[in-house]
Amino acid sequence: MKYVSTRKGIEATAPETVFQGLAPDGGLYVPVVGASLRDARGRLGEASLPGAESLPAAEKFVLDALFGDFPAEVRKAAIDRLLSRFPAEDPVPLVEKDGLHMLELFHGKTGAFKDVALSMLPVFMRHAAGGRRVLVLTATSGDTGSAAMQGFAGVDGTEIIVFYPATGTSRIQRLQMTTPGEPNVHAVGIRGNFDDAQAAVKRIFADPAIRAEAAAHGITLSSANSINTGRLVPQIAYYVLAGAKLNGTDVRYGAPAPQPGEFDVVVPSGNFGNILAAYYAKLLGSPIRKFIVASNVNDVLARFVKTGVYDPGPNFTVTNSPSMDIRKSSNVERLLWMISGGLDGDIDRACAETSRMMKDLAEKGRYELSDSAKDRLFADFTGGVATPEETEAEMRRMRESAGYLVDPHTAVATFVAKKLGLPDGAPCVVAATATPYKFPETCLRAYGEDVLVAPPPSVAGLDKLPVAQTRVCDVAAIDSEVTRLF
Repeated sequence: MKYVSTRKGIEATAPETVFQGLAPDGGLYVPVVGASLRDARGRLGEASLPGAESLPAAEKFVLDALFGDFPAEVRKAAIDRLLSRFPAEDPVPLVEKDGLHMLELFHGKTGAFKDVALSMLPVFMRHAAGGRRVLVLTATSGDTGSAAMQGFAGVDGTEIIVFYPATGTSRIQRLQMTTPGEPNVHAVGIRGNFDDAQAAVKRIFADPAIRAEAAAHGITLSSANSINTGRLVPQIAYYVLAGAKLNGTDVRYGAPAPQPGEFDVVVPSGNFGNILAAYYAKLLGSPIRKFIVASNVNDVLARFVKTGVYDPGPNFTVTNSPSMDIRKSSNVERLLWMISGGLDGDIDRACAETSRMMKDLAEKGRYELSDSAKDRLFADFTGGVATPEETEAEMRRMRESAGYLVDPHTAVATFVAKKLGLPDGAPCVVAATATPYKFPETCLRAYGEDVLVAPPPSVAGLDKLPVAQTRVCDVAAIDSEVTRLF
């Protein structure tokens, strides 16, 4: 599989994309989704997937298609590590509640959807590093940080530093980041928001002086955010798996699915990586009809998919769905590249258009898609918004109507699904992205009583652990927090 960067078309292998994280041109690496992806999809479509209703089968399918540059034994080791870190026989259940198919992505070590990919990324990273020392820089709005720390804790040759908003995350999210005590993991609260942290991390990657200083100490910088293909690619399997479970194990990926097999996907989205993974699943043959972006009042993504204009605006709100409190979503850049020429194999046009829009965002604070790109966007995507009040009301409604507890992010998604009248003739899969136990304060307000009586391992006992990570800094000091680890 050929990968290129979104702005200058710099070519790379899959291991190089994992090792580097961000591309040298400041863009993101994308698989070339023209002929090479169609060929891979066709080869895989020659036979149905045995056991396609299992997560390992779905992961194998995706990794074979997109990470074929990694040796087969590395891909297998990544899947084996994933399975060893999930206690359930079915790590990603699909359960029907209130007419919706809830894809439960929260049964991992930290109770969030990032646990799957971040159980696998260290295996890919160690292979790609080839014995070199790696310092992983990660910005988080609440969930990526703890999942990344769990994933990399104790992994030889790696060190990780996580930057999280000191104000805005839930108490459980903070405890998950501040209680790990392994010597190779670090968490730093910042006096700012996720956008501030993400911008600083990207700037550090692009700073030749910092990279040179790291190299002088034998260190390479990389990322565990979904800007890294090693985070994004394993998440594609969620939606391959959902399609297999809805349609049975005899689904043939690689050929267009029959109309009755189609389904819609609703994802509560902040940095756009999880719903982008669903988009790649469709490109690999999963019969997804429509992608619905569910936003909180930081609604730049919902507005973007309905207008074709990306405009973060001046306002930022701390909400009860903190992992979505993001206004500048990195993974949108990958979608821009695809719908601006990448889907046609026109790399030069895709890169030129993506560069234009990223320049407009930097200089004008907004950008607008071309008319042809808008047509493609509107054909596949739509969106909706839930306010904090609507989110908590939806949590109550789901409990009362279906006896089902949802976290506030998932409630945003179910609210938007119902507001749009879904399901409407095709099954509707909702990405249940986190356990409600990560947000006890919101649950207490929503339900009016403490219903969280059987905490899962991802949160049980956190209050009794000593706090090991106590550092807090201003945004301007993020650089020095990184360089002190050289």
